[in-house]
Amino acid sequence: MTPGSNLPLTSVRVAVDVAAPVRLDVSGLLLTADGKVRSDDDFIFYNQPSGPGVTYRSGGGSAPDAVVVDTAAVPAGIEKIVVTASPDGAGQTFQGVEPTATVRDADNGTVLASFTPPRLGAETALVVMEVYRRGGAWKVRAVGQGYANGLAGIATDFGVTVDEAPAAPPAVTAPAPPPPAAAPVDPRIAPPAPAAPPAAPPAPPAAPGRINLDKGRVSLRKNETVSLVKAGRPLLSQVKMGLGWEPAFRGKDIDLDASVIAYGPQRNHLDSCYFGKLSILNGAIKHSGDNLTGEGEGDDEVIVVDLGRIPAEATGLVFTVNSFTGQKFTEVAKAYCRLVDAATDEELVRFDLTGAEPQTGVMMAKLIKQFSGEWEMTAMGDFVKSRTVRGMVKPAAQAL
Repeated sequence: MTPGSNLPLTSVRVAVDVAAPVRLDVSGLLLTADGKVRSDDDFIFYNQPSGPGVTYRSGGGSAPDAVVVDTAAVPAGIEKIVVTASPDGAGQTFQGVEPTATVRDADNGTVLASFTPPRLGAETALVVMEVYRRGGAWKVRAVGQGYANGLAGIATDFGVTVDEAPAAPPAVTAPAPPPPAAAPVDPRIAPPAPAAPPAAPPAPPAAPGRINLDKGRVSLRKNETVSLVKAGRPLLSQVKMGLGWEPAFRGKDIDLDASVIAYGPQRNHLDSCYFGKLSILNGAIKHSGDNLTGEGEGDDEVIVVDLGRIPAEATGLVFTVNSFTGQKFTEVAKAYCRLVDAATDEELVRFDLTGAEPQTGVMMAKLIKQFSGEWEMTAMGDFVKSRTVRGMVKPAAQAL
């Protein structure tokens, strides 16, 4: 299998074992539709080896550890089981020790699929594969998503409570001995100036907070990101990406075309939605149609995205604007994009393009699906020499 590929399961009970040249910690997490565990009981690993429909099986050091999934026993509210792995050695990465996951029939050992994640380096933990429910049937998908903060980072992302190590008690220091008596000073000799105390090291910068939708509408600047999460839950409803612009010079029409390009997890182009193709991904993304002038208040073109219906193989969306007639963005004023809740018309996120270059294309924003199930929106504002969405496919893929 390759990253992002999937296969239907022909066995009710399957085992996913993960092997590598080093000893691995293998675990499984049962996730609901929002990409989170219901409680810490849904984290299956060597210290908690069984859960509803999912068990951890130790290889005893002579065989790979495995996560066994009995799809008939998985609760109805569980949409997927992700299989993770991390090297057992403290701080060890996957550099040079790439693992291989093998999916087998748990009853007779028949190999159903195998997957080796490519191009690993500093990752200390991986989401290797997932067994998931789709349309009443069960499938397996190759993932290969790496984390640099170990298994704790994966567990936290999926809603597991990770206890931090308790702080060490303050050290007890013996009282300092009294200073020796000062030697008499010859009044004819000036005493040496005391040495300046060493400068205190600068305080580390505070880690930036993760922006979400809890405080209402978010205004982004270029390269800023907002997590589409509200009240602790990912936004998985219909949203509208409105794109608008005005002519920089009064009386001059501006014919721009808004589009969205869909990609898979390896930046592979899936499809493009634009004025010539108003619906893609089985209707999960729809385009409002072409605006030929840029005149009028409000959004010039709207692209509706049903986040809950986006197929699993689509993990990246890049929203672009092009000038087919060759007009440059230096002739455009007040270009913007904004994300709106389709049910309430509430504006959630806005990005105003503040600069312009004499180019015919611009990448306005991207939506990236995280492995926890939530989507993140990042403001881009990157200009490209292209008059059509076709010419945007490659630079947009590189920008993901």
